[in-house]
Amino acid sequence: MAPRKYVLDSNCYIDAARDSAAHAAFGVFCDQAAPALFLSAVVAAELRAGAGDAPTRRVLEEQIIAPFVRRGRLLTPSARSWEALGTTLSLLRERQGLQLAQVLKSFVFDILLAHSCREAGAVLVSRNTRDLARIASVFTFDHVAPYPNLR
Repeated sequence: MAPRKYVLDSNCYIDAARDSAAHAAFGVFCDQAAPALFLSAVVAAELRAGAGDAPTRRVLEEQIIAPFVRRGRLLTPSARSWEALGTTLSLLRERQGLQLAQVLKSFVFDILLAHSCREAGAVLVSRNTRDLARIASVFTFDHVAPYPNLR
């Protein structure tokens, strides 16, 4: 049986960069999940957008993004994921009164990320449980809080 695929949300990378305890937990998880760890193109875009300067972007590209690209482990949203984005927002408007003008870009990205993980059979690892639960009210996908023990 093939190992489960895992995708880390951008908040995992950000937390690991800002906090030593999160960095240690992140490292242990990545070591355990390495054979089945993927990077979402959505997460890569969020990380690029948050990189404050050229040296930071260079480190991000070389140390985080390039290894996934070289190994063919970049998960990209399909046309179906983009369709799911529109449908999910529409259903949340209908069911929960979601106001599109107030929707954060990060929530839109989370929908794309969640659906592309669903399509790939990947588990999304994220501390953003509130938004993920909201998305899961529209379609099912596997998600866990950081960091599940894989051993």
